[in-house]
Amino acid sequence: MTYLELLQHLRAYQAFIYTGDKEADLDMITDEIKEQHQLGLIDDKFLRDALLVLSGERSKLKKNRNDKD
Repeated sequence: MTYLELLQHLRAYQAFIYTGDKEADLDMITDEIKEQHQLGLIDDKFLRDALLVLSGERSKLKKNRNDKD
């Protein structure tokens, strides 16, 4: 799964997340995915894959911020 695929999945549930702050977006996406899991809309594997993608995006964001300093 890629970040784009994850966003497309959320759009299928009418969840459009864009605040202009990538870190806030990642937090909101994480909350949305966990809620979908609790509601039984996604299975354990999808949750794990999504959280892995989000972790990777957080790492990229952190690296980009460190590179700018």
